[in-house]
Amino acid sequence: MMTIAQITRECRAAMEKSLESSKRELASIRTGKATTSLLDTVRVDAYGQMMPLNQVGSVSAPETRLLTVTPWDKGLTSAIEKALRESDLGLNPMTQAGVIRVPLPALNEQRRKDLVKVVHKLAEEARIGIRHARTDARDKLKKLEKQSEDDVKQAEKELQKLHDEQIARIDELLKGKEAEIMEV
Repeated sequence: MMTIAQITRECRAAMEKSLESSKRELASIRTGKATTSLLDTVRVDAYGQMMPLNQVGSVSAPETRLLTVTPWDKGLTSAIEKALRESDLGLNPMTQAGVIRVPLPALNEQRRKDLVKVVHKLAEEARIGIRHARTDARDKLKKLEKQSEDDVKQAEKELQKLHDEQIARIDELLKGKEAEIMEV
């Protein structure tokens, strides 16, 4: 049997997880400068399963508009290249002497708008995660026995306050990332 405090703690943890995940994904959206975190969301079909790119090779940013990927297993070079090409990042990788060079095209107006849409989608997914955590916690509160109605109502108010704070943090992240993308 859970207590109100445990339910609230669990809910807060789930919301934080949603926010952190959103931060990571937003960091991987490119703004024009090459950063290695840009490729964090790329998954490579390796050894019969989808693996994060950083587990099959090392990624570096030797120049402002270039990333390089050095596969640890040379046999995965074409799989890595394919994964990069098929990611929704709009990249066109080329292999030279066992190193995959990923030039970053300059962002045009249309590409910026597309990236803003992607960012909005990621933010919405985070909001959904936060709402889901709140709904889950509310359901658990309703199932509690031997709790006064006032305590449950107070806990629901706290959950709503927590929800609103987390949504505001996501909106802030979104605004910052949008400005970063649209900045020419």
